[in-house]
Amino acid sequence: MRTFSTIVVAIVAAALGAYGYSLLAPGKLAHTEPAEHSEHKKPNDRVEQDEHGADRIRISDVKLAAAGVTLAEAAGATLTDTLAFNGILRANQEAVVQVTPRFPGVVKSILKRIGDRVAKDDLLAAIESNQSLTVYELKAPIAGTIIERQISLGEYASEQKPAFVVADLSTIWVDLSIYRQDLRRVRLNDEVLIDPDDGRGEIKGTISYMAPIGSSETQTALARVVLQNPDGRLRPGLFVTARLILAERNVAVAVRRSAIQTLDNKTIVFVREDGDKIEARPVETGDSDPRHVEIKAGLAAGEHYVAENSFVVKAEMGKGEAEHD
Repeated sequence: MRTFSTIVVAIVAAALGAYGYSLLAPGKLAHTEPAEHSEHKKPNDRVEQDEHGADRIRISDVKLAAAGVTLAEAAGATLTDTLAFNGILRANQEAVVQVTPRFPGVVKSILKRIGDRVAKDDLLAAIESNQSLTVYELKAPIAGTIIERQISLGEYASEQKPAFVVADLSTIWVDLSIYRQDLRRVRLNDEVLIDPDDGRGEIKGTISYMAPIGSSETQTALARVVLQNPDGRLRPGLFVTARLILAERNVAVAVRRSAIQTLDNKTIVFVREDGDKIEARPVETGDSDPRHVEIKAGLAAGEHYVAENSFVVKAEMGKGEAEHD
C-alpha cells in the first residue's frame, strides 16, 4: 500500500513539473509577449505628432504660467543694425552744488539728511561762528536732492570742506564707453537707446558730447547722453547698456530671439495649437538683431508662440519622448 501511494505522488509531481515547464517554453512566452508589448505601445497622452510629423505636447496654460513661460503673437518687426555700448549713470555735473560754510564753527543743528529733497533756500543746518559766536544758517542754493552730507551735530565745520552736496537729478548724464574701432561710426546727435535694465524698457536719447581725448587705461573714448529724469527712475552710479541704431529693415514675421530652439537638428519655434497643445514647428529663419529673428517660412503672423523660457517646453517634450520610448 505504501508503495502504491509513493507511485501516485511521483506521477502527480511529474505532471506539475511538466506544466510549469510548459509555461516557460518559448511558445508560451511568445503568447504572453504581445500583452507586455502593447503596454509600451499604448497611446501617449503627452507627445504626439501632427499630419506633418512635427511633435506636439499637451500642456495647460496654468502649467506654462507656473514655469514662467510666456506666449507672444508672431508679427512684423523692425530689425536694426546696431552698435552696443556699456555706460554708467552720473549726476548732471552742471546741476551739482557743494554747500560750504561761510565761516568755521560748531554745528548746532542739522535739518536735512542724505536723500532728502530740498527747495531753493531751504534750511540745511545752523552753525555757530567761531569769530562772532553768533549762529548763522546754511541754506540750499538750488532745488534738488541731498547726495552727500559731511558734517555731524556738534562737530567743527570748516569753510575748507563742503558740508552738503545738492544735486538736481531731474536730468542725468549717461556716459558711454566707445571703443576705438567704433569711434568713426559714432557722431554727435546720433540716436541711441539706453537700457537701465529695470524691466521698464529702453529710453531714447541723442549723443550731445564726445570727449576729444580717450582713456589710456581702457582704450575707449567717452560719449555722453543727457536724459530727462522727472520720476527719479535713473539713479547715478548704476550701469546701463546702450544701442546706437545704424540701419533699420522691416520684416513681415518675426519672433523674439529667446523663442528659437534646436530640436533633432532642426530650428524650431514652439507654437500654441488647439488650446492645450504646443507644437515644435520647424521654421526657416532670416535676418536678426539683438531682440528679434525674422521667420521666412513655417510661422504666420497672428500665430501664438512661446516667447520666453522656451527651454522649459523643450525639456517637457524631451521627458514625454523618453516616456514614450
